[in-house]
Amino acid sequence: MRWSNTLIPTIKEVPADAEIPSHQLMLRAGLIRQLMAGAYTYLPLGWKAIQKAAQIVREEMDAAGAAELHMPALQPIGLFERTQRKEAFGSVLIQFNVPRGNRQIPMALGPTHEEVVTDLISHCISSYKQLPLTVYQIQTKFRNEERPRFGVLRTSEFLMKDAYSFSSSVEQLDEIYDRMYRAYCRIFARCGLKYLPVEAESGPIGGDASHEFMIPADNGEDSIVYCEASGYAANMERADTGRTSPEIVTSGNAAALEKKSTPEATSIEQVSKLLGCEPSQMIKTLIYLADGEPVAVLIRGDHEANEGKIRRALSASSVELADDKTIQQVTNAPTGFAGPVGIKCKIIADHDVPVIENAITGANEADAHYLNVNVGRDYQLETTFDLRNAEAGDPCPKSGEPLTIVHGIEVGHVFKLGTKYTEALDANFLDEKEKRHPIIMGCYGIGVNRIVAGLAETRHDENGLIWPLSIAPYEVLVIPLNVKDDEVMQTAERYYNELKAAGVDVLFDDRNARPGVKFKDADLIGIPYRVVIGGKGLQNGEIETKWRTAENAEMIALDAGIKPVLEALESRKAEEYQAANVPE
Repeated sequence: MRWSNTLIPTIKEVPADAEIPSHQLMLRAGLIRQLMAGAYTYLPLGWKAIQKAAQIVREEMDAAGAAELHMPALQPIGLFERTQRKEAFGSVLIQFNVPRGNRQIPMALGPTHEEVVTDLISHCISSYKQLPLTVYQIQTKFRNEERPRFGVLRTSEFLMKDAYSFSSSVEQLDEIYDRMYRAYCRIFARCGLKYLPVEAESGPIGGDASHEFMIPADNGEDSIVYCEASGYAANMERADTGRTSPEIVTSGNAAALEKKSTPEATSIEQVSKLLGCEPSQMIKTLIYLADGEPVAVLIRGDHEANEGKIRRALSASSVELADDKTIQQVTNAPTGFAGPVGIKCKIIADHDVPVIENAITGANEADAHYLNVNVGRDYQLETTFDLRNAEAGDPCPKSGEPLTIVHGIEVGHVFKLGTKYTEALDANFLDEKEKRHPIIMGCYGIGVNRIVAGLAETRHDENGLIWPLSIAPYEVLVIPLNVKDDEVMQTAERYYNELKAAGVDVLFDDRNARPGVKFKDADLIGIPYRVVIGGKGLQNGEIETKWRTAENAEMIALDAGIKPVLEALESRKAEEYQAANVPE
């Protein structure tokens, strides 16, 4: 491709509304332009990078035994109503009515395709002999993102690879899940991403049934709990703290229980300020409904409850914070004054709670708190659980070393869906005995846009982008220094045409611009390898070559033709592949 024939509108200055490096650089390098909040046009450089990422995804999904199809973005609202996800999506679901004759047909733009693919399978699969099956697509998704930000990392329209597996047994699902997991590792490694497979909340079947793939990045919106010593990584919802249940005994230093007036002090901050204590000396008593039954959950005052852990500890299908009426029933007090002493419901506690001597809790009475609350004497516990969010310094559950909290960008997710959608949409199979069962599903998603944005966020310097060869819009940039010099242009044209003929993805900067402008743009758009042809070099029988990250250029003999360039590219591809540690 000739620069003069494509659209690469580079920008010198950092756009004022671009918050993070990937957004700034993708705008400055001419990869994207914003149409409106949450919607971007991919310009030629950006779209080529997206296509290369998509091709790697496609190759690895095909190799993993998944069959590609293409489903419509336009979906009937009725499918979402059958799975009860119309309400669950809320305003995120972009829905509207389409007039057809004298009727209004309710539709939605697909935020995902579980309903569509399950409906398809319900009409095509009837026997266990047709299973297992995995299908995938690379398709545009639509979600009404209330706060579009960070360029293409958070948008209302985005490109996603979504795959769905259908199995007749949990064993089949497990095998496909492991295959998809390995395929994801290969995809991200081949794309040149540094990634972490992170344990995430399990699906309805249970076990370690969900992993997110994160790109560690300072500006990532997700928090990752990580141990460098063991490699343990989990998202905040899933992360174990490595603590164990302490001995549950009444403290020998227990002081007399005392009630204090705390008018209108309903929060940890308000009570600790009023009573002059640290939040760590307090016990938060949170009232949840677990499958409809009230449960009091005790957490140390300076910690945050983790609903996923609470659900697992209670073996509940769902948990949610109780309403004011339920809180009044079990505490005899308004919201904000709950405590374990005399509460009228089941109690579970985090590991840190029983070791707090002379704790401060709500008194189950309006405008009152208890001082000197101690386990065993004032309330009872048989055991404790890990019920809070992990924090930096907690012990790793694998190594015991202190955990750290890092930020990350989610780029992929694999998880086990079970039968939620197949039961709702009547996707069943007959087993060997002609007995009907719901098909067991798995779901596997990759944000293709996020691969490119993640690379831009993590691979750049002060001059611009630094692409790996695998995803770079072009592998080689040919730069003639003086387009008015016939010998320079003839040589540049020869290199350009011969590289193209050899299968190299090459961009020819044929602009009549100063060398400094061309070099600045070359660094900004980040093409990995450049070939520079100048008059002085030709006089010496040489041309200049330079890798994007190299400090110095190298001169190669003109009469060697493109062979040294091809050898350099092959060597670098092998180096990148080895450095990526692509799983076999």
